[in-house]
Amino acid sequence: MTVDINSRYGLNPAHSEVVEACKIIAPCDALDMGCSNGRNALYLGQLGFNISAIDANPSAIDMLKTICHEQGIANIQPQVYDINTANLNEDYGFISCTVTLMFIEPSCVADVITDMQKRTLAGGYNLIVCAMNTASHPCPVPFPFTLKESQLSEAYQGWELIKYNEDVGTMHNGAQLQFATMLARKPE
Repeated sequence: MTVDINSRYGLNPAHSEVVEACKIIAPCDALDMGCSNGRNALYLGQLGFNISAIDANPSAIDMLKTICHEQGIANIQPQVYDINTANLNEDYGFISCTVTLMFIEPSCVADVITDMQKRTLAGGYNLIVCAMNTASHPCPVPFPFTLKESQLSEAYQGWELIKYNEDVGTMHNGAQLQFATMLARKPE
């Protein structure tokens, strides 16, 4: 059903890591950080998650609000929010942050990750996918922020790493990038 909604509004399908994570995460209160026009939020909403969808782009949030209104979707709450502030005000069972960290202010990343961890309920999950810049794979895209080797796994010491890799992938434009991909579960 989400594929129909996403394609109807010209949105890409949900990120493959969000789809994979939902195979083990039961619907709960969730946060989609850097939601853009809502491709992941719409997918999660269809599965029964209650979603807070945040992004700094008011136009993207307005589009998601329009989609929710037109489709009668009540379990997605889109709002404009600057992730750089690292000041979430609710707790979640699942926080998804896919291809978002590389667009925030580099000096804020550690605080953003700490805030995500603080606002994750015991037994809850964080999903992060972020570009890397390493000696073996220099990042060809001038993102404001990229992760270094092991930086993400070190930030999640004490959490159960359900999935963690630092693999090279191909972006939609053909560029080869190394990404850190992590699904971590907070101790209970």
